Amino acid sequence: MSLGVSELIIIFVPCALGIWAFIDILTSEFISSTDKIIWLLVVVFIPVLGFVLYFTYGRKQRVSAKD
Repeated sequence: MSLGVSELIIIFVPCALGIWAFIDILTSEFISSTDKIIWLLVVVFIPVLGFVLYFTYGRKQRVSAKD
């Protein structure tokens, strides 16, 4: 059984976005460390909805790097 291009895209894109969200959460500072843990759990346990929610709401909770 071989996968077609559309099946590979359907598998690859959510995985890539999930990994991107996971790395972004780990490398960012949040207002509280609890927020970081909660977002990691959301992205890991609710994969597709988790990264959509993180990119929509979670990135706004990060500490800005403006000095």
